[in-house]
Amino acid sequence: MKNMDWSNLTFGYVPTDYNVRCYYRNGKWGEVEVCSDEYLKLHMAATCLHYGQEAFEGLKAYRCPDGKVRVFRMEENAARLQSTCRGIVMPEVPTELFVEMVKKVVRLNQPYIPPYESGASLYIRPLLIGTSAQVGVRPAEEYCFLIFVTPVGPYFKGGFSTNSYVIVRDADRAAPLGTGMYKVGGNYAASLRANRRAHQEGYASEFYLDSKEKKYVDECGAANFFGIKDNTYITPESTSILPSITNKSLMQIAEDLGMKVERRPVPEEELASFEEAGACGTAAVISPISRLDDRETGKVYRFGDKPGPWSTRLYEMLRGIQYGTVEDRHGWTTVVIE
Repeated sequence: MKNMDWSNLTFGYVPTDYNVRCYYRNGKWGEVEVCSDEYLKLHMAATCLHYGQEAFEGLKAYRCPDGKVRVFRMEENAARLQSTCRGIVMPEVPTELFVEMVKKVVRLNQPYIPPYESGASLYIRPLLIGTSAQVGVRPAEEYCFLIFVTPVGPYFKGGFSTNSYVIVRDADRAAPLGTGMYKVGGNYAASLRANRRAHQEGYASEFYLDSKEKKYVDECGAANFFGIKDNTYITPESTSILPSITNKSLMQIAEDLGMKVERRPVPEEELASFEEAGACGTAAVISPISRLDDRETGKVYRFGDKPGPWSTRLYEMLRGIQYGTVEDRHGWTTVVIE
């Protein structure tokens, strides 16, 4: 492992030795290439730069106490990328190619995988972009699929601790029939202004209601929302929400622990009835919510200043599966380095 101060690692970019790339030309995918260059040579008229033909994913590799390195649910990430490809008309990256490249890039950058004791992990970023030079709104003919990695610490400074959020009504992350269910960069660009304002006001993130009626819970910035009450795990259902693999996993774990699970529209007023609430995603895993402020109505929803008992159990169970310390009953992890 590299001689790094793993304990002070933040969630950001750290250069590593290699990335892997594969190009789509003449209607087919080529061979996987290993590259040590951090830069791409792009034509100035590439469709990714002008018309937003760009998609990405995020997953992690974990160095476990048994010495092995595991990756969590990469086939699910491949499937979600394929869904995005269909949504914005790009050639689908085959699951076999996706998995091959994830394994290769992790193995090539072994020295950058943080030790188990650090609580850090290796973040894996697959990226697919349209590279054809053209002017005019139409799909590209050529594409580049690449994966790079970087060691990361906690997404939020406090790690698994509570954070406050603020409801925004004057900004939408995505339209109901737009690209919200796809992991494309444009959705994140649309959230930057509201996110910056939330940070300036002292909140961890912004919190979106549905963009059509402003009556239902949508997403917590770049993460899915869940609420817990009456032994039930409840998460919103909407066409503008990105389907989180972490959230999908938590729903299964909740059922394994004997909880009921409901995925349905969640009206804002129901927030007052939740005993616990949280944001979940690959980066943060679970970020328990202590307080949710609705500046427009003056309402304040409180869920406790410490992570609740169910949120804690869910977090510990998921982390245990990822690190190989809890039985992987559903076959979610793949050992990539013995």
